[in-house]
Formats: sequence, C-alpha cells, structure tokens
Amino acid sequence: MVQLTERPASKKITTLQQQFIYEVSRMYDAENRFLEAQQMMWECCQNNQLKSVIEPHIQETEQHVDNLEEILSILGEQPQRVTCDVAAGLISECQKFSLLGASNPKIVDLGVAIWHTKIEQLEIVSYRFLIKIAEQMQQAQIVQLLEQNLRQEEQTAQKLEQMITTLLQDCKQADTKTTAKSR
Repeated sequence: MVQLTERPASKKITTLQQQFIYEVSRMYDAENRFLEAQQMMWECCQNNQLKSVIEPHIQETEQHVDNLEEILSILGEQPQRVTCDVAAGLISECQKFSLLGASNPKIVDLGVAIWHTKIEQLEIVSYRFLIKIAEQMQQAQIVQLLEQNLRQEEQTAQKLEQMITTLLQDCKQADTKTTAKSR
C-alpha cells in the first residue's frame, strides 16, 4: 500500500498545479534514474552504433534534468524527487536482462536497445501528458521546456527502433553460425 508520506510535502493533491508539480517531480526522479541507467547501458553494450545513439542522449538527459529543475523553479518549488516506480522497474528489468545475457554481447546489445526504447516510450507519454497540463495552466515557458525534452526523446526512440532491426539481424546471424558449428 502506498503511504501518503511518499508524496511531496505529504499533502493531498487537490489542484491541477499540485498534480502537475507531483508529476514533474516524478519525471525528475525518472530522468535522474535514467541518466544513471544510460551510463550503465553505454558501458554494457559492444555495438559502436548503439553507443553512438546512447552517448549523446546521456547529455540530453542531463539537460532534461536541468529543464525539470527550471520548471519547478518557475512554479516556486525546490526540485524534489518523488519515486517513479515505473522507471525503477524498467531499469531493474534491464539490469536483470543484461546479467542473463552477459555471455552473448549481441544479445546484450539487443536487450539494451529494447529496454532503452521502452524507457523512451515512458518518457514520451509522460512529457505529452505534462505538456497538456502546462497548456491548460497557460504556462508557455514550461510548455517550451517540456516540448524540448519531448522532441529529444522522440528522436532517440526513433533511432533506437531503427537500430533494433539491425541488432536483430546480427543476433539471428550469430545464432545461425552457432547452430552450424554445433552440428
């Protein structure tokens, strides 16, 4: 059961602005978690093309964290991380998969690309939702910051989805070679 004390300032959410601050604080937690996870993913993967997609997104994620801090500042709030259980769960699953596939670097690369894509999709949905609320609150500056984050998440997701096709082919070819050798 979730405790009320897990919410910022232990207050009930009764207004749109309070909900928005709560959701931004959850994204702030998620982006910080994803920043750490991306660094781990970059270190785990062997495919240089995949690394070249992840590496610049690490810097973009640092900017996303800064943008969320600025949004909270605009609203007169101190940045506060509210645990995003979905983000924590995605990262945990990615780590488990990386350990399970550790003996096959091609499988690890494919897994990293798939899990990173799942993370990007969570971020895309979250930013779209936050933009809708910010528009209703008539917060144009906040909308701009959120749209910047959203565009970068969408671009990264698209690059990762394209990479997955190549990584799948690499895994299939490796499986075919392994099967042929074992005969």
